[in-house]
Amino acid sequence: MNIKTTLFLLVFACINLNAQNTGLSATEKVVVQHIDKNKAQYEKTSLAIWELAELGFQEDKSTLLLQNLLKDNGFKVVSGQEGMSTAFIAEFGEGKPVLGFLAEYDALPGLSQKVSANMEPLEERAPGHACGHHLFGTGSAAAAIALKDWMIKEKIKGTIRVYGTPAEEGGGGKVFMARGGLLDDVDAVLTWHPASRNDASAESSLAIVSAKFTFKGVSAHAAMAPWRGRSALDGVEAMNDMVNMMREHVEPDARIHYAITNGSMAPNVVPAKAEVYYIVRHPEVKEVIRLFERVKKCAQGAAIGTETEVSEEIVSGYYNILINETLSNLMFNKLSKIGGVAYSPQERAFAEELISSFPPADYKPEDALKIEKFRVEERGGPASSDVGDVSWVTPTASIAAATWVPGTVAHSWQAVASGGSSIGLSGMLVAAKTMAISAMELFTNPMMLQKAKEEKLKRTGADFKYKSLVGDRLPPFNFMSGNDPRKN
Repeated sequence: MNIKTTLFLLVFACINLNAQNTGLSATEKVVVQHIDKNKAQYEKTSLAIWELAELGFQEDKSTLLLQNLLKDNGFKVVSGQEGMSTAFIAEFGEGKPVLGFLAEYDALPGLSQKVSANMEPLEERAPGHACGHHLFGTGSAAAAIALKDWMIKEKIKGTIRVYGTPAEEGGGGKVFMARGGLLDDVDAVLTWHPASRNDASAESSLAIVSAKFTFKGVSAHAAMAPWRGRSALDGVEAMNDMVNMMREHVEPDARIHYAITNGSMAPNVVPAKAEVYYIVRHPEVKEVIRLFERVKKCAQGAAIGTETEVSEEIVSGYYNILINETLSNLMFNKLSKIGGVAYSPQERAFAEELISSFPPADYKPEDALKIEKFRVEERGGPASSDVGDVSWVTPTASIAAATWVPGTVAHSWQAVASGGSSIGLSGMLVAAKTMAISAMELFTNPMMLQKAKEEKLKRTGADFKYKSLVGDRLPPFNFMSGNDPRKN
């Protein structure tokens, strides 16, 4: 990079940094400055969690880092919620309104990565924070801490809660907290997620049910006496064939995925046990329930046809996100005030290197500065989240902040690299500031909070009562590996 280009980028960054935080009120500026002043401790915490990269329900050290951060800043913390040792609730204040923030901190398997523009695992096959949950949890804590100090200074009445929610990546910690009634008295929840863009649109998600189907048959020698056996794997394959034929007769936006997680160890043995893991998705929770019943019939028919037995275990189930335009509009307005992420020359160079690793597309580092146009999308995007269950219990809105280089997809090594860099940390602060000043508005504007509640009631209907899709099962501590890490 030549001197002229470097000077241009420095000027560009300075101009855009000055353009950030425009239109803030005097009190909003104080809260934003509080986050900036204390960013060193938030960066330290998030990077420590990034290095730990603990899997769902095993985030023992990560959860303690967040709990201690909140305790040290005046929050009362109670851990071990709903049978989940790594779940917690941190609270400050008393009385109404009660505003909640969500915190995630679980990593993904096999995605270890250095802060590098090349694919370089820190440790082969080790976990990595490819969904940015190290930033998610810390950013929510930072917002709550700044809000707390403002409440003390201005003598604002009300309660702040940070919900430490483990195992978002398939374990659904929020589902069990919602099922246990831990959010019933919350007036609104503000949350966020790491991304490659800045966006506060009102966007739903796909409802989901996942389950394991285990077939049991009779083993036998596959050559000497195959007629004595009944193949459990035949049951799995027959089920899969029927589900695949069913695909023609489901709505186009339904999604059904499966993986055979236990087949046969030896071809000369008729397998007595086999297992297949299914995921069913749809933009509407009612349709997911209907689709799952059809998948169950395929399993039952396969068992009858192969003279095997089948049992099912629901692993997780999430509602689609119930959008709330009132809260989303609020967060969009505040995000627009805070602004996006401006890169330094060094960050821009790193971003350009990472972008060069993507398939050809028109991504530019300066896209991280942009705020996406506000949209309302009531039928879900391509992903699923246990935030959906929270949104059907209490009014909820979320933003995306550019913690990843533009064009990065979640669950990739590039997301791990971005999230562990200063780019990820800057995006985290954008989210923290946006959530904090949005919550300030809700504490001081009861009419907006009431409007958000009325909107939720209109969308759910007056007779709606939340019922978890997982029934009365315990949290699936073995969902990731098949082995329960919590057994003595």
